[in-house]
Amino acid sequence: MNTSGARRLHRALARLLGTDRFHVALWTGDVIEGGAPPAFTLALRSRHALDVLVGGLPERAFGRAYVTGELEIDPLEPFLERVARTPAWSVATGWPRVVAAAIALGARPGRGTPGDAEAHLRGLRHSRARDAAAVRHHYDLPPEFYALFLDRTMTYSCAYFEDEDVDLDTAQRAKLDLVCRKLRLRADERLLDVGCGWGSLVLHAVREYGVRAVGITLSPRQLEVARRSAAEAGLQHRAEFRLLDYRDIAGERFDAIASVGMIEHVGRDQLREYARSLQRALRPGGRALVHGITCRPQARLNRASFINTFVFPDGELEDAGRVVRELEFAGLEVRDVESLREHYALTLQHWRRRLDQHWDDAVRLAGERRARVWRLYMTGSIVGFRLGSIAIHQTLAVRPTETGGSGVPLLRSDWYRDGRRRRQASPARARTQAAPREPAATH
Repeated sequence: MNTSGARRLHRALARLLGTDRFHVALWTGDVIEGGAPPAFTLALRSRHALDVLVGGLPERAFGRAYVTGELEIDPLEPFLERVARTPAWSVATGWPRVVAAAIALGARPGRGTPGDAEAHLRGLRHSRARDAAAVRHHYDLPPEFYALFLDRTMTYSCAYFEDEDVDLDTAQRAKLDLVCRKLRLRADERLLDVGCGWGSLVLHAVREYGVRAVGITLSPRQLEVARRSAAEAGLQHRAEFRLLDYRDIAGERFDAIASVGMIEHVGRDQLREYARSLQRALRPGGRALVHGITCRPQARLNRASFINTFVFPDGELEDAGRVVRELEFAGLEVRDVESLREHYALTLQHWRRRLDQHWDDAVRLAGERRARVWRLYMTGSIVGFRLGSIAIHQTLAVRPTETGGSGVPLLRSDWYRDGRRRRQASPARARTQAAPREPAATH
């Protein structure tokens, strides 16, 4: 074994990461120890692991090595936290040293080929066809896989915790209800859910608030599950689900629109059209709530990131200020912005724990590589939300009436009361229910 070469690799990684408190375990059984106590161990399972590790840009290469099982990191979270704290300049200057050390140990750059867990998209970025393919890459795994770690309602977005000891099912019901309260839903109003997932928000709003709702998704598997869930609950006459792009909503108006976990897929260049689509679909006086992951201002896009390569291809995060500006440019009035950053860290901790508890089933349903993608993505996201490099915001906006009416309460506290009292239509609403409604588009 080339011990000096192995120590050179450890030194190069230590310089890049800004710490030597880790071990490097080689396929030969040799272990290069660093400072004590070690925070984590990087285990290279074969010499080919070096090929994969230096076979691409740093983040993608590390992700590829981990997903293929060539690289094991134990424990994973402190390693990812150290990576998250590493400045970009340190990666840029330190990576060539890592590559040189790996070559000295026998690495052959260029041999780290893409795997089947990676997204391979074709066509113009954020075209309808490519967006649909991107959504299918992430969401069209067997629904049973997601059921291993999600709550009973299959809600795949940030939960809402009254305190850290609340269980996931309770926290997800609280989030669904918070969205409905902020939208001030009333019986027989029409709700549109843009990016409806497996239908949890639509079904909750129909059951608890008496609305008539339409959910749209680009995932055929999500559509199938949502329609089946509505039928099993006897709600299919008030809960409709469609395979539809948000840009193709036409000829219909809604009293309220929710878009939960969707804006991340829209793309920077399409954000204004997305906001205009929401505005066009709202009646005057209607409310829209956009719930999505955000980034720090002026954060750069990284097309070679692990998330973009393996998890959410073509996903792009925006800062909360940009989201507010685009909604306002579209003619909507932003009334409230709330960060739920800590809530998402808690949500992901539940998901990761459940995934690990059902690991054998996850591998059986999705394959080992896709299961490892989800473990790495969840753990990295926990770190990101905890450190604040990413956040999540709920942005509430309205389409004012001609006289400037917003229908928003004077006090925010109104939203946090028991919203289900609004299931009975208000007197003003009852007087207008007999009036002709705008014709719905046929599908």
